[in-house]
Amino acid sequence: MKKYAVVLAAGKGTRMKSEKPKVVHEVLYKPMINHVVDELKALGVDETIVVVGHGAEQVEAIVEGVTFVHQKEQLGTGHAVLQAKDILGDKEGLTLVLNGDAPLIRKETLQGFIDYHQEHQNQATIMSADCDTSTHYGRVIKEDGQVKGIVEFKDLLDCQRDITEMNTGEYCFDNQALFNALSKVTNQNAQNEYYVTDVIGIMDGQGLRVDAYKIDDFNEVGGINDRLALAEATQILRDRINREHLLNGVNIVDPSNTYIGRDVVIGVDTTIEPGCIIKGKTVIGNNCHIGPYCEFTNMEIKDNVEIKFSVLSDSIIENGADIGPYARLRTNCHIGENAHLGNFVEMKKAIFGKGSKASHLTYVGDAEVGEDVNFGCGTITSNYDGKNKSLTKIEDHVFIGCNTNLVAPVTVRKNAYIAAGSTITKEVEEDAMAIARARQVNKQGYSKVLEEIRMKEYEKRKNKK
Repeated sequence: MKKYAVVLAAGKGTRMKSEKPKVVHEVLYKPMINHVVDELKALGVDETIVVVGHGAEQVEAIVEGVTFVHQKEQLGTGHAVLQAKDILGDKEGLTLVLNGDAPLIRKETLQGFIDYHQEHQNQATIMSADCDTSTHYGRVIKEDGQVKGIVEFKDLLDCQRDITEMNTGEYCFDNQALFNALSKVTNQNAQNEYYVTDVIGIMDGQGLRVDAYKIDDFNEVGGINDRLALAEATQILRDRINREHLLNGVNIVDPSNTYIGRDVVIGVDTTIEPGCIIKGKTVIGNNCHIGPYCEFTNMEIKDNVEIKFSVLSDSIIENGADIGPYARLRTNCHIGENAHLGNFVEMKKAIFGKGSKASHLTYVGDAEVGEDVNFGCGTITSNYDGKNKSLTKIEDHVFIGCNTNLVAPVTVRKNAYIAAGSTITKEVEEDAMAIARARQVNKQGYSKVLEEIRMKEYEKRKNKK
């Protein structure tokens, strides 16, 4: 059976007190809407429709692989779902209706939801959860196992106030039955809006099977309406993710002070020290030692790597490399096996070969560096002329002395040696030694002359005061 999804993401979220639409606010470094959509992708949904309205262009800019429909006026949840009718209305299958501000939903929960819907041959299934009787959510009204409708908290009758099963706002429908019922929803209510909850009563009146699937953890589907709830959701997701990694063989020294994104993969026997932020599509191998206070974004880190106090993004680090402290990688770096990047080394768009070393105070940008190359302290590639970036190419077994400037475009061939303090602007041939600095001149006794000059200037300035 085909599976579809409609994700409601048109609201402004006034209580967020932000110019951004609510669903683009991040929970654990990922926009809320992306959490929901990515779980649907992992579930194997055939097509996802995202209903956008306020700040639509901001939502469209961050979500891929979905179809967008526009709700030009926010006239209620039923009206929002109806915007997908032209795409889904005549299709056979089931449709999930989900809220874009419920980022903690898991694909496992959604799969259980779908399985229950299909096994019980329902035309509509409400996702529900038990709550305290004072909770201001709509209640699920049942008779003999059939859901008769949903009553909002403010509209509960005295005889209904003991009901603890609440509506979470997530639904699974037979697709055609959904759009047939939606056509009968009216806006005859205090808010003059069309509510998807009204579909439940309509379908019950049509004699269709309507049921509820109760989940244990309401946090998965509770909507986020303000910054406090946003922070609370981040803590809940952080704890959930860290627990999963711990149970899968990752050593997290301080889970309350470690933030690992939902899409991160970490191998067994890897240790994560306190203060680390690991996000994006980062993959870390086995037996690595990470931290403390590292920040990784979209990194691929192989086995047996050690990294500490470093900020790394969009790069690859091969087995056995040693990075940091205070190293910086950005934009398409590839660090070879057993390479070493030490204190205050920065690289950008650089290939850095197996066994090569840059121990401290070095910048390597737009460069291809071979194997077993040694960078002396203070060496840089001068890759930018104010208009263009150019390539520096360094072949295997090159030794580069301290405080060397490599002015791109330039090539240094195998086994070459560059003397400390050189500014290299031309190719250095294989096995050659390059010296590019003025010859040292010693002027005997001249330090006394300089001292006399300095004293005269000092006295002159002193007398002017």
